Amino acid sequence: MTPQSSTRRGSVFVWCVVLLSAAWLLSVARPLRVAGDYDLTSFAKLPVSGEGRVKPFDTVARTSLLVISGKQTLTIDDGSKAVNGKVNADEELDADGNQIPKKNMQQPAIRWLADVIARPEKARDYPIFRVDHPDVLKLLDLKPDEGGRNRLSFNRVMQHREAIADQARLAAQVKSKERNPYQRHLTELYNHLNLYLRLERMETPYAVAPMAPGQQWQQLSTAFEAFQRTGEVNPSARAMAELIGSYRDQKPDAFNAEVTRYGAEIAEKLPGDCHRARFEVFFNQFAPFYHASVLYVVAFLLGCGGLLMRSPVTGSRGGTMDRAALSLLMLTLIVHTFGLAARIYIQGRPPVTNLYSSAVFIGWFCVVLAIVLERVYRMGLGTLVASSIGFVTLIVAHHLGDDGDTMEMMQAVLDSNFWLSTHVVAVTTGYSATFLSGALGAAYILLGVFTRKLSGEQGKALPKMIYAVVCFALLLSFVGTVLGGIWADQSWGRFWGWDPKENGAALIVLINAIILHARWGGMIRDRGVAVLAVAGNIVTAWSWFGTNMLGIGLHAYGFMESAMFYLILFVLSQVVVMAIGLLPRELWRSFRTRADVPVAEQPEAAGA
Repeated sequence: MTPQSSTRRGSVFVWCVVLLSAAWLLSVARPLRVAGDYDLTSFAKLPVSGEGRVKPFDTVARTSLLVISGKQTLTIDDGSKAVNGKVNADEELDADGNQIPKKNMQQPAIRWLADVIARPEKARDYPIFRVDHPDVLKLLDLKPDEGGRNRLSFNRVMQHREAIADQARLAAQVKSKERNPYQRHLTELYNHLNLYLRLERMETPYAVAPMAPGQQWQQLSTAFEAFQRTGEVNPSARAMAELIGSYRDQKPDAFNAEVTRYGAEIAEKLPGDCHRARFEVFFNQFAPFYHASVLYVVAFLLGCGGLLMRSPVTGSRGGTMDRAALSLLMLTLIVHTFGLAARIYIQGRPPVTNLYSSAVFIGWFCVVLAIVLERVYRMGLGTLVASSIGFVTLIVAHHLGDDGDTMEMMQAVLDSNFWLSTHVVAVTTGYSATFLSGALGAAYILLGVFTRKLSGEQGKALPKMIYAVVCFALLLSFVGTVLGGIWADQSWGRFWGWDPKENGAALIVLINAIILHARWGGMIRDRGVAVLAVAGNIVTAWSWFGTNMLGIGLHAYGFMESAMFYLILFVLSQVVVMAIGLLPRELWRSFRTRADVPVAEQPEAAGA
């Protein structure tokens, strides 16, 4: 095969990978379509207010069902109960023209919410409450295998409401971070029951829109009370009452006509809110971060193939696989960027406002930096590191989003777009660069010890990449920390208070400064830089999540006891990598002398 034909086939493979991935993205980037006689698609796009922001009914339905059930869909079985699973089926109509859900028909969250609001007697039989703890199951007179797998209905759980309430009151007397697993699970179930009741009573979200100047979003019950006092009917309240009544009375034509009329009316009164609500429904349906995480895995696998085909001595590129991995990574970055930009538009805030958005942003910025490094050094490692960090951070974000709306109202001290755009962005980019240097350091250690991939040019280029990223991380983390002190002085009247979060920021600056000063002073060389860069991962992870797990200080915005295990596991993994990096140099396969390398492993014997 001639070099020209080989190059041509490689280009065809790269284009096939990119075009197939793009086609898959286009196939999943479809607008929400809810099948059935009721126009629940338009109903899902109606704006409401909850948790300090305007959002569509679709978001309320998805986040509420996710919090209660752990899933964003519900599967109806035999038209009366729900089970887990995702088997699609068509709908049937009975003699009166009403929908009959077939067995194992997957239902979107918006249909579940409509049933909760308008047909509570039906929705209360849907088993959606996930109960896993054996002691909580015992409280409900259930065996251990009867809870988490099939979940429980509201009616089933409420048979023991007095016992649940009593135990929840006892658990409430214990500080959240001191509760045992039983108390935490019991409190969680109690809160889920209350959330369900608030949805059923329309206490949340605020569904009555401000249709005239000076009005605010209201609960439906509040609007009715105002009508009884004044005799004036809020047009939004009338529309919501019509929608609920027609859905309850099984009048799809009336429901569809009203949702169309009200949708046009509220779009005229609140055009900005309605446009963002409709866009958010598409954002929810597309789920860009989920699909980006899938593509990151594919790019990682392609990058591994390129690394395996790369010559350990000359460092020549892995050819087709490397190019395919990098091309797919750049396509995935576009999807990741779209998701990030969409959140900025929907929320009207800078990219980082809470832990969830910080994970999304840190992963995004790491990918950007790694792609730049890959374009400069062309080693293939930039693609591997970028895809792995992108995937891991999006998985972290996914689990951080299990608690509900990820774009909720921020605490008052954070309500500053200027400081969110400067201090917070600078600090999180410092996190990103420090994590990236640590990932490159781990790659240097693992590849150097267990392979011969660093015996040639790659062994010289990779330390340069780590050094460059550490310099960048020091600059960003220092600037972000200083800006944070200025913000603290404006908010709390002191520049520095040795708060845990402030200590964490200072430690990130110090670890990066230590690496550079030790390198400049000749105390460490390439291996020492890599080991200390991995230590930077531990410091950054503590600063990122440790504050919330400690639950103290002015920067503690919520206790996250559930993440403690994973943080400890991550720290231990980094300690293991550092220990491997401290092995004597003669044990590193990439740096053995020629006399120490068996003949079968020498480049000539391997055909390098």
